[in-house]
Amino acid sequence: MNPNAWPSTIAASLLLGASIWATTAYAEPAIQTEGPVKVEIVTTDSGYALLRGGSPYRIRGAGMSSGDLARFAAHGGNSIRTWTTQHSRVATSALLDEAHANGVTVALGLSMGVERHGFDYDDAEAVAAQLEALRAEVLKYRDHPALLFWIIGNELNHSYTNPSVYDAVNDVARMIAELDPNHPRTTAISGFKQDVITEIWNRAPALDFISIQLYGSLFALPDRIKAFGFEDPFMVTEWGTLGYWEVDKTDWGAPIELTSSAKANVYQRGYTQILQPLEGQLIGSYAFYWGQKQERTPTWFGLLTERGERTESIDVLQHLWTGRWPDDRSPQLLSLQLDGKTPQDSVRIEAGDTYYAQVDAVDPDGDRLAYRWELKPESMATQAGGDYEPSIESIEGFISGDAGARVMITAPPPGAYRLFVYVIDGQGNAAHANLPFLSVAGR
Repeated sequence: MNPNAWPSTIAASLLLGASIWATTAYAEPAIQTEGPVKVEIVTTDSGYALLRGGSPYRIRGAGMSSGDLARFAAHGGNSIRTWTTQHSRVATSALLDEAHANGVTVALGLSMGVERHGFDYDDAEAVAAQLEALRAEVLKYRDHPALLFWIIGNELNHSYTNPSVYDAVNDVARMIAELDPNHPRTTAISGFKQDVITEIWNRAPALDFISIQLYGSLFALPDRIKAFGFEDPFMVTEWGTLGYWEVDKTDWGAPIELTSSAKANVYQRGYTQILQPLEGQLIGSYAFYWGQKQERTPTWFGLLTERGERTESIDVLQHLWTGRWPDDRSPQLLSLQLDGKTPQDSVRIEAGDTYYAQVDAVDPDGDRLAYRWELKPESMATQAGGDYEPSIESIEGFISGDAGARVMITAPPPGAYRLFVYVIDGQGNAAHANLPFLSVAGR
């Protein structure tokens, strides 16, 4: 995915770490204040390891386009990955400086043209121009002490047909090796796909390792690695909740999003059951996404809400990274119902009639909870790979009563909709859920 393709309303920071340690007891190396810090991959008695400045470096990383890096670091994060050096709202130099000031490293993404958007990797002139543009970007940032490694292109295999793209990746990797001997080079692919990995091995030997991006399919990764006989070091540069392409759907095809609490459970299981046991071959990982974006819904992938509230997944990630829970934890959402039915019931209500919606939530700290309800038309987006989707405005006038745990819904005109609820603790944390439903004409 590529969050820089979307205008993220509020982004911050986060996430995950993978390493050769099974303990949360660690000591950060001293921060180098000037010049590049040498990063390398080495072989140890327990497998592969990432070294930074000669010391083992345990990534506790998150995908992040922009945001509050001090808050990210306070939650235990120490590394972010980006998707481009030419962000429309944030200067990469400023991001690197802020990261360094907070003891955070940056895996810099170098954006490359993608076939599904019309880039032709058989167009030698266009490919050469792209290489020269990326050369300029490498020269700008190669000596910054916050730089950790380079990510050359993001999910270039998504819907591709021309394997020449990886010849171009190899050219970029060779160029970086000549200009910057201090930082490794990778490319991030969508899914663990044997044919793509083999193509990259054959066409892009100048890469130091391959990075993989998975969501629900993360849980099949160990079996796929074993079946393929894959023994190289690698990173997981995106992982997180189940994707909208991986979940159950209503009988009219609307994907059923997990609640924020169910997502937190997926992060917990993904880290402890999959990523930690792969350490020694896995040399780092970055959870997705500390920020907020519209992708089918405004809540699907973000660890923050549109208003910047933290969700339970951040609590889980902090605990995984540091062994400590936040001082004030997020509300936990147990269920959301409309007309006594859950999303799995493929809810239908009759236009113009009134129904009750109810959410069941608790706060681990006993904070008094407030509730925010929204009604939106169902997304008709067909984009893939994280491509930009416009936000969907809420529609007013169909939710009545006090904004508590139970409200009255007047069914809107016939069509497909989603009911959203946010449960807020007054401490900057929120739980959320949504329920797709059909409004149908009355008999």
